[in-house]
Amino acid sequence: LLWLLTLTSAQRTVDEVSFGHRIPFPGNRGAYQVPGWTFGGQNHIPQILSDRIILTPPVPGNTRGSMWANVPLSSPQWSIELSFRASGQEQGTGNLNLWYVKDKNSVGSNSAYTVEQFDGLVLVMDPYGGSGGKIRGFLNDGTVNFNKHSNPESLAFGHCDYSYRNLGRQSKLRIEHGGTTGFAVFIDGRECFKTEKVALPEGYTFGITAATGENPDSFEMNAFIATVGSGGQSPHQQQQQPITGGNNAKIDSFPGSPQALADSNAEGIVGATAQFTDLHNRIQGLSHQVANALLEISILGRKVDDKHEKVIQAVAAQGSAAQTGGNKMPDGLPDALGDLRRRLEGLERTLSQIQRDIGQTKDYGKSINDLRSAVEGIKGGIAEHLPGTLKDVITAALPNVRLLLLGVLAVQVTLAGGYVLYKRRRNNLPKKYL
Repeated sequence: LLWLLTLTSAQRTVDEVSFGHRIPFPGNRGAYQVPGWTFGGQNHIPQILSDRIILTPPVPGNTRGSMWANVPLSSPQWSIELSFRASGQEQGTGNLNLWYVKDKNSVGSNSAYTVEQFDGLVLVMDPYGGSGGKIRGFLNDGTVNFNKHSNPESLAFGHCDYSYRNLGRQSKLRIEHGGTTGFAVFIDGRECFKTEKVALPEGYTFGITAATGENPDSFEMNAFIATVGSGGQSPHQQQQQPITGGNNAKIDSFPGSPQALADSNAEGIVGATAQFTDLHNRIQGLSHQVANALLEISILGRKVDDKHEKVIQAVAAQGSAAQTGGNKMPDGLPDALGDLRRRLEGLERTLSQIQRDIGQTKDYGKSINDLRSAVEGIKGGIAEHLPGTLKDVITAALPNVRLLLLGVLAVQVTLAGGYVLYKRRRNNLPKKYL
């Protein structure tokens, strides 16, 4: 507990070089700002949203983005935590660079591969070597030109593998410098690399740059939080006034989440009473936070136990049903099966009938050939005997035809003679005059 209190009072956030710890960013919709930082880029200007900064966009490619703190950090012991997210195509290209340099103008929006001389530190994240992602650290005292170096990868003093692309969540990169740690880099809570041989000067400036190729990666910055130890302060932080008792209004809001006490300078706490009050408030706030965490853990444990009990009951019920009623069919299933059986039997009968018909008609070819032969024989007989038969029929019937013709002719002659006789007699009758 004493160690936690000492750590809380010794470390404080440097607001001038931090962002994302107070969300949303100040400003109106579509015109947000990040105080204390300057932005730049090539083919793209970083876009500031309410909760993140899009350093490079998903499209187009071949863009660069940069953001630099306006105030250097004056402390030998510090730590920074960068929350970011990278997303893009399956074979995306791009790199993210975190700088701590003496002169930010010597870097601008360059990456570690295009920068020339610089004095300070750069951490690079890129898909180096086809490993899916790698974090590497480089140092320079201003004498090495990285842009013209034949193999800048060989200058790294520490590295680790980390697949940072398309995770669907934020990645958290943490750097600790000074104290017993030396220099250490952590990613998502695990150690990447560390060394006790690196000691960086005070008064250097933090910056972040990103660069993309033809297949771009979109780099989003969510937070950059810088904290310093008791040995140093930023210039603006030295002018802050100590907190008053009004900040403790919600310290007793147990079991809810209590309001954290604001940081204060040790020089502002004068006298035993003020020191005791500050220590009492911090212990009380820490106690409430621990109690709240224990309460949340207890509630979570009960929920897990209830869920586990429900799962056990469901499994037991399924087992009992399988043992006692495993052969029992659902309602309506026997009728459906009976109907299906009848349909199958009818289909079998139809197939059997078709098979019998096919068996009976297997000699139809021979019968058709016999019928064709018979038809040919009949046709030959007709062709052979029909001409003579017609001749005999006509010859035998010819006298009857002659008599018929003579009879018709005689009738016509008689009618003609009768008509002529009638006309003569009519003309010879005496004429009468009125």
